Amino acid sequence: MAPGRRWTVRDRKGDEVYLTDERWEHIVEGHPEMLSHEAELRETVRWGRRAQEPLAPQKFRYSKRSAGLPEGNTHLVAIVLFRYGEDEEGMPVPNNYIVTAYQKQVE
Repeated sequence: MAPGRRWTVRDRKGDEVYLTDERWEHIVEGHPEMLSHEAELRETVRWGRRAQEPLAPQKFRYSKRSAGLPEGNTHLVAIVLFRYGEDEEGMPVPNNYIVTAYQKQVE
């Protein structure tokens, strides 16, 4: 695994998505209730519903119902940017990473 990456998973469509240590720190700093829900975040990306943002086509929102969330929240949400990097030969390779995540109440 690349340095700084906490984990990488494939979503239901087969796309690889990763979380960095830096982004995890950002998430728990802004949403401390996420601290004990990292495993559920991984499952949200792996199995959750994926929706593309209409005004930002490189941004996807993953959401999944999760039991036992605090404060009446029902779902975890992950915001993922789909980008491209380059491999050693200068060829484009997917670079899809979690930007942030939070909990939400959905009726």
